[in-house]
Amino acid sequence: MLRRTLLALLATAAAGQVFAQDQSASAPDPSAIPQDLLNPPQPTDQPRALTQDEIDLINAISAHNTAITTMVGKFLQVDTQGARSEGTFYLQRPGKIRFRYNPPSHEEIMSLGTGFYVIDREEKTQYAYPQDKVPLRQFLEEKIDLLNAGLTSIAQSSHYVSLSLQDDTPAGTVKIALVFDKDTKDLVQWVLTDPTGVSLTFSLYDVQQGVHIPRTYFYLNIGDYNQVQNPNP
Repeated sequence: MLRRTLLALLATAAAGQVFAQDQSASAPDPSAIPQDLLNPPQPTDQPRALTQDEIDLINAISAHNTAITTMVGKFLQVDTQGARSEGTFYLQRPGKIRFRYNPPSHEEIMSLGTGFYVIDREEKTQYAYPQDKVPLRQFLEEKIDLLNAGLTSIAQSSHYVSLSLQDDTPAGTVKIALVFDKDTKDLVQWVLTDPTGVSLTFSLYDVQQGVHIPRTYFYLNIGDYNQVQNPNP
């Protein structure tokens, strides 16, 4: 599970009372987003030039999300076999994000601004990954510039716009499709495909923006965890 969790991040909890939310709220249906948005044509050696309208839309999405300095909400993760995992995420730009998986999982993913850590609260283990080698890192920067973030294609429907990015990592080329609501320009889903073709879909819901996140939510006493040199296969 540790490796699967790390992959889920390599593309960017039971919440405390300060973030109390309606636990009866249902997770979104990932299939609600048109699948052709998530499977754009493969990039060629000479990708088509973006139109000015597309450039303006991408820049508007970048500006809107740059202005969001804090965010908290729930996520649904679905793998290629249909296995579902849920949890809570906390984001504070620049550089900080925390994914906490719901029980029975004991795993968390944390970025403290200098590196990513995958931790297991039960096993007391941690696996570190350099911040500058993690896909989606552009979404944690102080200024988001999706136009210059390895963009390979754009696809649109009446309600959504999908931006396909490509990133070279130590494990090989990772592809990411970021899906935004066309009206609000909020990030609603992303699909991460690893170098072997295995994909994970992340959907966000019950999202709150501009909230206060206590400093302790991004604190990790790394000495409490034993370092794992290699994630479990």
